[in-house]
Amino acid sequence: MPRWFIWSLAALCSWGLWAILSKVIGDALSPAHSQALSTLGLVPVLLALGLSRRLSAAGHRWRGIPCAFAAGVLGCGGNLAYYHALNRGGKAATVVPLTALYPLVTIVLAVLLLKEKLNRIQVAGALLSLMAIYLFNVTSAEGLFSSWLAHALLPIAFWGVAGFLQKVSTNYISSELSTLWFLSAFVPVAGVILWLDPLPPQVAPRDWLWVTALGLFFALGNFALLAACASQGKASVVVPLTALYPVVSVPLAMFFFGERIGAREAAGIVVALVSVAALSYETPATATASTL
Repeated sequence: MPRWFIWSLAALCSWGLWAILSKVIGDALSPAHSQALSTLGLVPVLLALGLSRRLSAAGHRWRGIPCAFAAGVLGCGGNLAYYHALNRGGKAATVVPLTALYPLVTIVLAVLLLKEKLNRIQVAGALLSLMAIYLFNVTSAEGLFSSWLAHALLPIAFWGVAGFLQKVSTNYISSELSTLWFLSAFVPVAGVILWLDPLPPQVAPRDWLWVTALGLFFALGNFALLAACASQGKASVVVPLTALYPVVSVPLAMFFFGERIGAREAAGIVVALVSVAALSYETPATATASTL
């Protein structure tokens, strides 16, 4: 079994666990506090990246670093919106696959600003993503923006733009340096959050453990993706594989939380997973390395 495949599975599992952990935390911490405290879990990965020899590789640092840092700030915003969507009553089994559609935003921006072209599979994925959003929609007369789903759309936008900026940054600097600055952006954002909204007097030790694991698995997913690419993994294979992390999150949500889904939601999950794979697919001639 090739090393790049093992690392890709590690990234998929890490992000799958990250996507479900905020549901475990529940109402013990606010979405903002979950985001701020999860920064503790980034520290080991930041230290490991700091030791990488490729940080000093040649490149246009003054172009790449600001893009990577801005991507990190947007990534924080996407995480906050994601946690909020779960806390607003959305089922993890449906929120996770829906927010996994963020590559749609990245692809649109890449086509418009970087002049990239969509292949037929990606066009089909874009159409399927719209179908998935419709299937996940509530059936009440109030419509789409009256439910948790409105909050679930925000991570798609934030993560999509962040992915675009991350891709731009890797055109100028190494993927290790890009990821280091991407994760580093979470530190000042955490400081601002805690300054504006101090922690409650008592935070249970259990909650400290879960929120640290939240940040750790998020960072490990990015680290494993880099390792997969560095181990001769092709971006056109690694990126779609790691983007399928809902296949880990959904069964966990159903098993641990006892969540049940109807036929409409089940169809939405299937369509969403298929569209994620289609949107992430690149033909060998157009494959480019990117990280998120």
